[in-house]
Amino acid sequence: MNLFSTETYIERRKNLKKFLKEGVLLFLGNEESSSNFKDNWYPFRQDSSFLYFFGLDLPGLAAVIDIDADREIIFGDELSTEQLVWHGDKPKLADLAGAVGVSQTRPWMETETYLTRASHRKIHYLPPYRPENCLKLMQWFHLHFDQLPLHVSEEFIKAIVALRSIKSQEELGEINKAVNRTAELHRKVMQLARPGMYEYELLGLVNGEALSGGGGLSFPPIITINGQTLHNHHYGNRLEEGSLLLADFGTESAMHYAGDITRTIPVGKEFSETQREVYEVVWNAHKVAIDALKPEVRFLDIHLLACKKLVEGLKSLGLMKGDVEEAVREGAHALFFPCGLGHLMGLDVHDMEDLGEAFVGYTDELKKSTQFGLKSLRLGKELVKGQVLTVEPGIYFIPQLIDSWKAQKWHNDFINYEKLEKYRAFGGIRIEDDFLITANGSTILGEPLETSPQEVESLRRNLD
Repeated sequence: MNLFSTETYIERRKNLKKFLKEGVLLFLGNEESSSNFKDNWYPFRQDSSFLYFFGLDLPGLAAVIDIDADREIIFGDELSTEQLVWHGDKPKLADLAGAVGVSQTRPWMETETYLTRASHRKIHYLPPYRPENCLKLMQWFHLHFDQLPLHVSEEFIKAIVALRSIKSQEELGEINKAVNRTAELHRKVMQLARPGMYEYELLGLVNGEALSGGGGLSFPPIITINGQTLHNHHYGNRLEEGSLLLADFGTESAMHYAGDITRTIPVGKEFSETQREVYEVVWNAHKVAIDALKPEVRFLDIHLLACKKLVEGLKSLGLMKGDVEEAVREGAHALFFPCGLGHLMGLDVHDMEDLGEAFVGYTDELKKSTQFGLKSLRLGKELVKGQVLTVEPGIYFIPQLIDSWKAQKWHNDFINYEKLEKYRAFGGIRIEDDFLITANGSTILGEPLETSPQEVESLRRNLD
């Protein structure tokens, strides 16, 4: 099992207790999850907050930090002799707990007993996202399903967000491993994709290479010639000369820290003139956004800056018109960019998303927008030194959205719908890299991957 030093986990829990002065903090680990029958499991993935504070990448665990009693306990069961036949011997739970600085372990069945005895005090729990953990909370606290969100601890969420948002040097080492591996695999895809191949062949390459590197994938890959569909997980299309291939995927390190990169390449050796023009618009927005990254700047404002750069480029192509500032303010650009510029990244590729975007990406003062496009921005608040995030502008030509807006005459003052017709089959382009916020700006994580149109084409010129 891969762990940081014992002192790392002790210090993390110590810092957490400084935020919450009293009560019991409950951490629910994840269980094995069945796919098509009980004993045919999906690959196990531990809850990220459990990993952060307790480190143990095993199913069937829970933990408490009892602040009032100054006690930390990991609950779980040892394998029975019959289970050992199927799964092999495992280290004792007490030994594993000791490796992360926890001196007490108890059988799983005592979890409910402990919580019942502590029920006169404040018990803090996080938003459950697995159905089995919802059922546990419902049973232990005698709640109906729709009551669970009402008892989630905002104090607990805010404390964890404050701690997990700032990456330590140990964490940055793991993230850099993941980003470097991610870049290596992207370069392979950029070099090996050929007309006549199918998307699933590249998916197989990415899956196999990620596993052979000792980690896995940080999310289901997007490898598609239909880049206009933002989260496209269909892999059955044949790559054709003249089309674009959008690849958005990332690997995890063995300790589950994520990477996340996107590149868009021509299926042939070079971009067409039109493809290159649109690519350069996205690339320019990417560079402008990166240059603006620094502490105390709202990511919302960097998102809007990138949107303005996209509109300027789209105006130069004749696809948009009118005042740039007004077009972005009214949301006209969202026809082409209906998503956010980026998100925090760490133990989750969308870091801490299970805790709620209202707490992770926004503040009590800065609320998430309800405007189409802008409402999909996961991160809006001021940046802080030590955060890790993505920057991923794009331009997408989505026929159904174009038709809907055109029929309703939306933003006619800003969009040239007649000129737009010839782009209906264009697809989409996205460029994404990962960054660390530093004292005076930012630095790219991992070894830089080819980005400019010239660099991308240089990887494509060796096609057979």
